[in-house]
This record gives sequence, structure tokens and C-alpha cells, in this order.
Amino acid sequence: MEIEIPSGKVTAIGYYRWRICALLFFATAINYIDRQVLSILAPQLQTELRWTESQYGLIVTAFQVAYAIGFLFMGKIMDRFGCWGGYAFSVLIWSVAAMAHAVARTAVGFGWSRFALGLGEAGNFPAAVKVVSEWFPIKERSLATGIFLSGSSIGAIVAPFAVPIIAIHYGWQWAFILTGASGFVWLAFWLATYRPVREHPKLSKSELGYIQSDPPEPTTEVPWMQLLKYKQTWAFALAKFLSDPIFSFYFFFLPKFFNSQHGLALDNIGVPIMIIYIMSDLGSLVGGWFSSHLIRRGWSVIKSRKFTMLLAAITVTPVYLASQTTDLWVAVGLIGLALAAHQAWSANLLTLPSDMFPRQAVGSAVGIGSTVGAIGGMFGATTAGFLLQSTHSYAPLFVVAGSAYLVALAILHGLTPRLQAPIS
Repeated sequence: MEIEIPSGKVTAIGYYRWRICALLFFATAINYIDRQVLSILAPQLQTELRWTESQYGLIVTAFQVAYAIGFLFMGKIMDRFGCWGGYAFSVLIWSVAAMAHAVARTAVGFGWSRFALGLGEAGNFPAAVKVVSEWFPIKERSLATGIFLSGSSIGAIVAPFAVPIIAIHYGWQWAFILTGASGFVWLAFWLATYRPVREHPKLSKSELGYIQSDPPEPTTEVPWMQLLKYKQTWAFALAKFLSDPIFSFYFFFLPKFFNSQHGLALDNIGVPIMIIYIMSDLGSLVGGWFSSHLIRRGWSVIKSRKFTMLLAAITVTPVYLASQTTDLWVAVGLIGLALAAHQAWSANLLTLPSDMFPRQAVGSAVGIGSTVGAIGGMFGATTAGFLLQSTHSYAPLFVVAGSAYLVALAILHGLTPRLQAPIS
């Protein structure tokens, strides 16, 4: 990439910011590997440890409760102390918690391990979105967000292959231990590589100038409670409340869905899950690229974000048919399309706080919205467990999964018809 400098010469600006984005990608991948181990092993653990459907739903809910609580302080930690130490703190907590599952033997024990995992993993998105807001200009933010968000799909692809192999050959306990240990590898790279953008010794002046090429932002401190007064905060939060539980449903219940509806067991679930999350991965990249592309073509930021989210919301709607078909590969295709659309939606939704709030408030704004999203996921997981136990049908859950995004977009647009910043 090149830019013009005052002398009229053209100079390369560098790509160090994309190395930082790569670290965000790998952290997100590890995050989703660690949280998915339980859902992959759930059919085996339910049989071995004699959980009911409602107990499994409550174990998932324990994660969601802690996830919601964690967001309340993790976003503020990133804004107050910075992402070098804040992100490291988050990864350390969730890695230890992931490994702690190996010593659990009861539903209560797994619930406590999931709770600790949720507290730590809550730091990932406030940190990653804040890093993107600091390291990328507006026109590249949704693409960078889409790239690091695609790590969630890569994690969801790796886990269904790695976890069964480890569990079958070494026991389910080692699946938790080895995946949890991967976070410590990432920590070593993060602590050695990352520094705040203005202090980084390996960042060229031309790349720093490019990163800071947007109009100046306010630099005043934004009290956490003040953010609750703005409709922009609640627009983001309510959109998260309606859409986050859908991804949680897929993430925690897909292995069980394929097991009960199509007879897939631990040793043959890998390929369908891989296909679904490859499609999801493409959705992250395409969704992030598309709105950035529209901005470069002259579209306004808000129009490009909302138009991309509208296309994603429409694309999700056929997923209801996945609960009606008896053909495994039709179900895989429909769910994969829905998850691709979800990731395209999320790449743009997660970019909105950096569009609407100054950098020093982005982590807190993402934390507040994600707390509300996690609360939605908490109720969604519990409701899904009890619905499945009482109706033995996935149809109602897929009806909600196909319609939530259009409702969320209507609320988002109603509260923020324009992308005005609430703080100036």
C-alpha cells in the first residue's frame, strides 16, 4: 500500500497493523476452541455423567451469566489500563478456566468451570474492537473486524477435528487441558509483540500517519455511567441482545442437533461442522470487506454498515427449513448460510462502536453492549434446554433464529437513523 507525501513522492506505508490483526485473529480462534470443547463432548458427557437436557442448558447458562458479568468490567479494564496488559489478563483467566474442566465430575463442577471461562472470555471482544479502533482508520475497520472475527469460525472448525481425536485416544480430560494450554502460547507472542500504536518501535511514521488519517476525535474521559444515557449505546446493545443468542444456540447445540436429528456421533461430526464454519468464515471476511468497499466507493459509513447488515438479515431467514429437512447436507447448507450471514452481520455490528464513540470509550461501549448480548444468550440457552426437553423439537428455535436479525436491524435503525457521535 502506498500514499503521497508532501514532496510529491510515493511511499509504502507498511503493514504492521495487519500483524496486530493476526494476533487478534488467533486469540479469537483460541477463545472459540476453548468454549466449544464442551459442546462437542456433550453427548458423551451426558451419557457418562448422566446430565439431563435442562442440566446441560443450565451449564451453558453459567457461562453466559459470567460472560455478561465479565463484560461489565472487562471493557472498562481495556479502556483504563490498555490492551497490552488487559488482553493478557483476560486470556490468562480463560486459559486456566478451560483447563479446570478436566477436574470436574458433576454438573455443578462443570457449571463453575464454565462460569470462570465466561469471566475470562468476556475480555476478547472489547479488547479486539478497541485495538482495531486504535490501529486502523475507519475505512479499514470493518475488514479488520471481519478478519479477527473469522477466528471464531476457524476455532469452530479446528475444535470438531482436534477434540474428538484427543478425547478418543487420551480421554476427554486431555481435550480440555491441551486446548486450554494454547492460550499460554498466544500470551507469549502478545506480550512480546504488542505495544500501543503511538509507542510501537516497529511502526513506521508513514503507517502511523495513515492509521491516524481520520479527523481528530474527542480526548476527554468518558465516565462509564454516562454511556448508558446515549441511544447509540442501547442501539448496539439491543442488536446484540437479539443476535448473540442465535450464534450461542448454534455453537452450543449444533452437535446435539446433528446427533439427535441425523444420528451423528463424536467420530463423524467433524466434516458437517467444518463445512458450516468454513461458510461462516467466508461470511466474516465478505461482510467486513463489503462495507469497507462501499465506503471506498463513496457511500456513507452508516449506509454501508446498515445495507450490509440488511443483506445478512435477509440471508438468514431460510434457516428454519433446517429443522424440517431429513437430508443432512441440506441442513448443513442452510445452517452454514445462516452462520455466514451472522458473521457478516457481526463484523459490521461490532464495528459500529468505533464509528460512534471516541477511542477511549470503545472498550466500555462494547462491554456494555456485549453484557446485554450475553444476558440474551443466558436466557436463550436456558430456554433452549427446557424447550428441547419438553417439546423434543428444534423447530421453534430455528424460527427465532431466522427472524431475530430483521427485528434487531429495525430497532437499530430506529434508534440511530444517522451515525452521529453522542460525545463531542
